[in-house]
Amino acid sequence: MVNLTQKERMLLEDQKSQEEICIKKYNDYSNQAQNPQLKQLCKDIGQKEVEHLNTINSILNGQVPNISSQQSQQQSNQGQQSNQSQQQSNMGSRTMGNTQNNNDAYICNDLLSTEKHVSSTYNTAIFEFRDANIRQVLNHIQKEEQEHGEQIFNFMESHGMYNPQ
Repeated sequence: MVNLTQKERMLLEDQKSQEEICIKKYNDYSNQAQNPQLKQLCKDIGQKEVEHLNTINSILNGQVPNISSQQSQQQSNQGQQSNQSQQQSNMGSRTMGNTQNNNDAYICNDLLSTEKHVSSTYNTAIFEFRDANIRQVLNHIQKEEQEHGEQIFNFMESHGMYNPQ
């Protein structure tokens, strides 16, 4: 059982709100997306956001989930494999209708901006916690948020929605 300071509790409540926004966006956008791969990406990431919300709620209730480095590495490897297979399957589908592409591009831009913001808020929270285990859990979530951003970026780049050059 962990005893949170007022500031730690406030930061967690902020993260809880951010996760709730992410869940709503990913659910809404999975229904609005035209591209089937984008629909599935939104559903998959939305499920991870639900896990993040559950983790934040656990910490708010005084429970600190145990995140082992092995689990983090395993999930990271799974995310990289998913990104690679998604990139390969996206290579042939760059020619979408303009309206469809514009709608999906808007969705992706909004989600990428959201992931950048959420990752940033986790960064601030990590520095404000006394408990090393909580910092580790928040760091794990932040890494997953960054992976979500990478998945969205890869989708955008492979569909001609983002040119980093």
